[in-house]
Amino acid sequence: MKAPISIISGPSSQALAGRVARALGCHLADIDFSTFPDGERYLHISGAADIEYAVIIQSTSTDSDYISLLQTIDACDTANRVDVVIPYFGYARQDKRFKDGEAVSARALAGAINVDRVFTVNIHNQNVLSYFDAPATDLNAAPVIGEHIAAMELNRPMIVAPDEGAIDLVRSAADHLGVDFDYMEKTRLSGEDVLIKGKKMDVSGRDVVIMDDIISTGGTVVETTRVLDENGANRVFAACIHPVLVRNAVLRLFASGLEEIMATDTLDKSVSVISVAGLIAGAIKEKR
Repeated sequence: MKAPISIISGPSSQALAGRVARALGCHLADIDFSTFPDGERYLHISGAADIEYAVIIQSTSTDSDYISLLQTIDACDTANRVDVVIPYFGYARQDKRFKDGEAVSARALAGAINVDRVFTVNIHNQNVLSYFDAPATDLNAAPVIGEHIAAMELNRPMIVAPDEGAIDLVRSAADHLGVDFDYMEKTRLSGEDVLIKGKKMDVSGRDVVIMDDIISTGGTVVETTRVLDENGANRVFAACIHPVLVRNAVLRLFASGLEEIMATDTLDKSVSVISVAGLIAGAIKEKR
């Protein structure tokens, strides 16, 4: 007989954990988080000793989120099985050493996660999966975004990647919809500034969705929007899996003329209008 599932939410993924528990029709654990005056994190899971199969859901966009993930894993040490879902895995872009003396941060963090199985969602670099000691599965949320786009009733829709690196992501969403897709040619000038070169693509009068895995400062999407506007696009939308959206990114994006920003709830932001709860729930059921 399979043990019942208990969903354990970390502090950064409370809404998503609740949606996953609802999708599975399973127990959502009562967990309390607090911070001591000196900044140390604390958490307590009510009834932890009775949990047989724990599924922890926690994104790690900040260092304190990562500490909370490790604490939650430790608090579930009496469970027979512990799986972890990390919808957004921070430090995934630090996956290799470029010069002597650098830490391979993704390897260091992944190696400290001692569980039975790991799930991520569109991790920035698939190579990071090999750094986990447990079997790791990356889930693709692009078709979920594709379904959301399909329901928008856009005019001759087209999905555009801001660079060639995002073309596979865009392809999987476009194929699900059966719509056209393409990519821009990008040259990064600095951490925030990019140069986007338009290609020969017919966007005149069309509604275009710019899609990427992560939107951080928004600079790439802003430049892509400008190029699309210059080429006669009707309306331009932005969609992403992970809405990191640092500092004034949302303001920059809307000021560029974007119609709307759409993102999944791997990170709980105001633009997180597309849920990956069903995707995660399906993967948990499949791997039980």
